[in-house]
Amino acid sequence: MSLVFPVPAVEPLRGGPVLRWGVIGPGVIANDFTSTLHANSDQRVVAVGSRSPERAAAFAARHGVPTAHASYEALVADPDVDVVYVASPHPQHLAHALLAIAAGKHVLVEKPMTTSAADTRTLATAAREAGVLAMEAMWTRYLPGTTVIARLLADGMLGDVQLATVDVGWPHDASDPDDRMFDPTAGGGALLDAGVYGHWFARFATGAAVTSRTTGAVSDRGVDLQSVTVSRAAGGAQAVVSTSITAWTPGLATIAGTSATVRYTDHFVFPASFAVHRGGDADRWSERSGLRGRQGLVWQATALARYVADGRTDSPVHSLEDAIGVATALDAARAALDVSEQDTSAP
Repeated sequence: MSLVFPVPAVEPLRGGPVLRWGVIGPGVIANDFTSTLHANSDQRVVAVGSRSPERAAAFAARHGVPTAHASYEALVADPDVDVVYVASPHPQHLAHALLAIAAGKHVLVEKPMTTSAADTRTLATAAREAGVLAMEAMWTRYLPGTTVIARLLADGMLGDVQLATVDVGWPHDASDPDDRMFDPTAGGGALLDAGVYGHWFARFATGAAVTSRTTGAVSDRGVDLQSVTVSRAAGGAQAVVSTSITAWTPGLATIAGTSATVRYTDHFVFPASFAVHRGGDADRWSERSGLRGRQGLVWQATALARYVADGRTDSPVHSLEDAIGVATALDAARAALDVSEQDTSAP
């Protein structure tokens, strides 16, 4: 009998609550975020802030954003801004998120939320005390396919999960002097960039790890180039997370249970299709939204708008405790590779 898949639990991209967004850090990810919000939803970026007036003005002109601020302080003080998207380099996430929270703004903070579990707790505490919503931009969790898999897990369709495997690798050119991925003071390394997706997926599939072991390769400057982490959750399920900035990997994640196995047929980070294998049979779920790649960033924004409209101060699907848990896993992996002591504090 064919499997009847649950309906994706995503907020409609149009017709729901709308927020006015401000952007800190007009870089590549902010460009992609703003483009998909304006093209595929009712959400609107109304202001951008940068220490460079020229960068802020160029970003505003490119996206039709009405206001460009020459400082982060001016951006968070803007009364027309409801929520701040923190898209600066991740060593600066904590300072910029705290600035927005202190101004009474909700925040969507690019992942990793900060560069350590301790700093993520600090951010979470500040948001809770201010009564604003702070959410890690773990956008993969808000994609339609991910919400379907979450329901399959919750309904026990896979049986008892035994093993999850996931790989995330995008190569970078080590000879490029401007690539921050190889700079320890800029939060470089595979784990804080690509690895955050893999360690989130392991937690999503098996639950929080209670034990883990990591092996890998570290550059002469102390940046992790690649790693493999094997972890075990409280119920005994194991996960294998591989990540790299020296090689490309296909991102074909799996979750294997006693009754069925989910196997992605596209890169799991992006809007993706997957198959559910039960014995010799396979039922396929296809991504039909038409959105591809980073266009999928839009779903986390409409989810956040709904949470704010409902009076929530935490995401019900990727909570602050989940963000702390992912940061804790990254801390452990980086410590095992002896890269956790690098200075990633904001200048």
